[in-house]
Amino acid sequence: MAYSESKVSVTMQAGQDLSGSQYRFVALASDGQVDPAGAGLSAVGVLQNDPAAAGRAAEVAISGVVPVEFGGVVTIGLSLASDAAGKAVAAAVGDQILGVATEAGGDGTVGSILFQPRGLVPA
Repeated sequence: MAYSESKVSVTMQAGQDLSGSQYRFVALASDGQVDPAGAGLSAVGVLQNDPAAAGRAAEVAISGVVPVEFGGVVTIGLSLASDAAGKAVAAAVGDQILGVATEAGGDGTVGSILFQPRGLVPA
């Protein structure tokens, strides 16, 4: 069961309908709004609510242990990256590491991670 601990969140503005993106990685766009993070790319945090239109308040967890939706099989201690939908998946070479799993789970499961961006996975 997903949990949060020492979570720090900020309120940002949704760049689009994010109602299907709760607990997924989001990136900060050049217009200052948040959109789903891309595969292997950096993220500003994990969306904690589900704003249904652009311009609405988006609660973004920017540090701590936070719930995130898994996009595949995740084991405790696994370094994680974003897939194309913003779900947490195993980080591969060249991916931006966004955190470490503190819970295990499968595709579609909401589990907990330590959100802690750490740079690219080396070759």
